[in-house]
Amino acid sequence: MNIGSQDMNDEVWLKLANTINTRCAESDGFVITHGTDTMEETAYFLNLTVKCNKPVVMIGAMRPATAMSADGPFNLYNAVVVASDKNSAGRGVLVSMNEAVLDARDITKTSTTALQTFQSVNYGALGYIHNGKVDYQRTPSRKHTHKSSFDVKSLTSLPKVDIVYSYANASAAPVKALMTDGAQGIVTAGVGNGNVYHALFDALVQARGKGIAVVRSSRVPTGSTTQDAEVDDVKYGFVASGTLNPQKARVLLQLALTQTKDPVEIQKIFNEY
Repeated sequence: MNIGSQDMNDEVWLKLANTINTRCAESDGFVITHGTDTMEETAYFLNLTVKCNKPVVMIGAMRPATAMSADGPFNLYNAVVVASDKNSAGRGVLVSMNEAVLDARDITKTSTTALQTFQSVNYGALGYIHNGKVDYQRTPSRKHTHKSSFDVKSLTSLPKVDIVYSYANASAAPVKALMTDGAQGIVTAGVGNGNVYHALFDALVQARGKGIAVVRSSRVPTGSTTQDAEVDDVKYGFVASGTLNPQKARVLLQLALTQTKDPVEIQKIFNEY
């Protein structure tokens, strides 16, 4: 399939996951070329839904093929190196960019144009590629791929989950609109440790009263949104995202809602994945 990553959607995600799962037995590994705009979201979705324990490696490019010193061909070569390395198995879905091997859960795009845009901002790279060989330094410990409980083979769509941004003097209008638009979950890109403006907070409490799941994340690029710190999550039925940024928290909430709407159980899922 050929789609601009700015237009990535649930239908493509489900098709990718099911294709990999179907072809796992007949393949030694997979390399997926992907636009960089939403690569981190696709990588994390596949990390949660692919049941194959063989290497799944995603790559992209920050420069077009017509540019001087285009990075795409070298990234593609390194992705094949990673996919063919037996030590890549069991580490979840991987992203190979700029000679680094990064894990799907922690990776994020940090620059609009720089070659080194993709970083594992909280825990660091899994390894690096030197002279056509991968030097691994760590393995992700959260549940992923074949150890994940999420099964999408019978799904044709995913629960509707949206993201709301908090800022000084933030309006509650987006939350109110989502409540009438059929949202099943709302993720907040809060300030600091997942805090939100008071008008936005009150609207989120109303959303919870209507059975809409609410996950608190932060617009701050690193660190954890911790449970029951500055917000009493248990009291309000909110879920804390931990080190997942808003776009990753959205992906996990979509899948969590295929199993439960109980905020206690959803929090357990966020603590495990």
